[in-house]
Amino acid sequence: MEYMKEPAAPSQGNILCCQCGIPIPPNPANMCVACLRTRVDITEGIPKQVTVHFCKQCERYLQPPGSWVQCALESRELLSLCLKKIKASLSKVRLIEAGFVWTEPHSKRLKVKLTVQKEVMNGAILQQVFVVEYLVHYQMCDDCHRVEAKDFWKAVIQVRQKTVHKKTFFYLEQLILKHGLHQNTLRIKEIHDGLDFYYASKQHAQKLVDFLQSTVPSRSKSSQRLISHDIHSNVYNYKSTFSVEIVPICKDSVVCLSPKLAQSLGNMSQICVCIRVTSTIHLIDPNTLQIADIDGNTYWRHPFNSLFHPKQMEEFIVMDVSRVQNRKQNAGAGMRSNKHSLAEAWVQKTSEMNTDHQYFCRTHLGHLLNPGDLVLGFDLANCNLNDEFANKMNPHNVPEVVLIKKSYDRTKRQRRRNWKLKEMARDKEDMDTDDERQYQDFLEDLEEDETIRKNVNIYKDTKIPVESDTDDEGAPRISLAEMLEDLHISHDATGLWGG
Repeated sequence: MEYMKEPAAPSQGNILCCQCGIPIPPNPANMCVACLRTRVDITEGIPKQVTVHFCKQCERYLQPPGSWVQCALESRELLSLCLKKIKASLSKVRLIEAGFVWTEPHSKRLKVKLTVQKEVMNGAILQQVFVVEYLVHYQMCDDCHRVEAKDFWKAVIQVRQKTVHKKTFFYLEQLILKHGLHQNTLRIKEIHDGLDFYYASKQHAQKLVDFLQSTVPSRSKSSQRLISHDIHSNVYNYKSTFSVEIVPICKDSVVCLSPKLAQSLGNMSQICVCIRVTSTIHLIDPNTLQIADIDGNTYWRHPFNSLFHPKQMEEFIVMDVSRVQNRKQNAGAGMRSNKHSLAEAWVQKTSEMNTDHQYFCRTHLGHLLNPGDLVLGFDLANCNLNDEFANKMNPHNVPEVVLIKKSYDRTKRQRRRNWKLKEMARDKEDMDTDDERQYQDFLEDLEEDETIRKNVNIYKDTKIPVESDTDDEGAPRISLAEMLEDLHISHDATGLWGG
C-alpha cells in the first residue's frame, strides 16, 4: 500500500516571503530584503548631488552661512562640512557610517559613501548604502576679494615718527616680522615719515596698535567714518583710522632734558645720549654714566627733542684717553651703567688735522677707546643749538664734544657680514643713498648691541663665507650661535596663499 507523501514543511525558524515565496528569517514586514527595497527607498529625500564652494586663492571651503574653513582632502573636517550640507535630510534616517570614495584631486568632485538605517513597514529595520556626489564650484571669499581689490579696506593704521632717521622703523619692522603681525594686512605702504597698514577688519588693526604701544614709546588716537547704513537691518559700515605717533628720538641721538625731568631722574645732566629705543627710551649721561629709562607717557608729559641731525655727526681722532675710577656719586643720583666705562679724552677733528685745536670731553666709551682710534660724535662748541632747554643752560655745563660711538671701516664690515635680515613686502620707492646709509647704520647697531639683537630674527647668509666672530680691527660681529637657518618653503609644497 502506497502512502502519498505530504509536502515538505518550511524549515524551523524560517517563513515564506509574502511577495516572492522564498524562505526568510521572520521579520515584521514578512518580506525578503530584495522585495522590501523594491517597495521602500529609505534614501528618498536625501540629495544625491550637492554643491560646495571652494576659494582657490586661500584654499578654503565655504561653511554656510558665511564662514570659510581650511580643510585638507579626505579630512575629518571636510567630511563634517559635507555632512552638514545634507544634515536636514539625514534627520529622517540613522547614520551608521560615512567615508570618502577616492576621486581625482583635479576632478572637482567629492564622493561620500553613506550607510543609513530606517524603520520601515511594521517596525522592520532596513539598512542601505549609497553615494552622495559633491560638485566643487569655485568662489572667491570676501577676504581674497579685498586682497585683490587692494583699495578695499576697513581699517588703516598710520604709523608716524617725526624724525629724519629710520632706525626705529627698521627695528619695528623686524619685531613685526618676528611676531607675524604683517600676515593679515591687505597692503603695506611706505611714505616719507612712516608706514600705512591696511586691514580688512578693525580687530586685526587694533591688535597691531596694541602691539606697537607695547614695543615702542608711542601714543595713538582713532577715528571712524560712516560709509553706509542699512535702515532695515540697522547695520552700519565704518572705515576706521588709527594714528600712532612714535617718539621722535632714535638711537645715538643727543637730547637735552628739561630741568624738571632731569631732576626727577636722579639729578642727571640735561645733556644725554640715547643708547637705544625699545619699549622705553634708554638714556645715559656721558658725564657720570648715570642711566635712565623714559616710557612713552613720561615723554609726552615732558617732551624733548634731538639736538642734532644724524648727518651732523663728525669724525674725531682720540689723542689721549684716561679712565675715571670710582667717581663719587651725588646725593639722590640714579643707577649707573655697568656696561660702560667713564673716561676723559682729548680728541681732534679729522678735518682739522692741520691745526692744533683739540677738544676735551668726558665719555661713556672708555671701555672701547684707545689713543689713535677714530670715533664719531657731535661738536657742541661750534654749533648753534636751537633748543629751548639747551639755550637756558649754564654754558659751563654744556660739553664741547659728545662722543657717540667708535668708528670702524664700513666697507670691510659689509664685506665680512655673513648674516641678513628679512623685509616686509610693501609698496615703496627705490631706496636712495640716504636710506641705504641709514639701513647700514641699523645693521651696525645690531652688531654692537646685544640687547636689541635678542628681539630680532637674524639669518645666516650662505653667500658669505663663514669667518671668525671678530675681525682684525676688533669690530663687533654677530656669533653663529645667534643666527637662524634661512628656511624657504615653496608655494606648491604648502598649498597656502602667502603675502
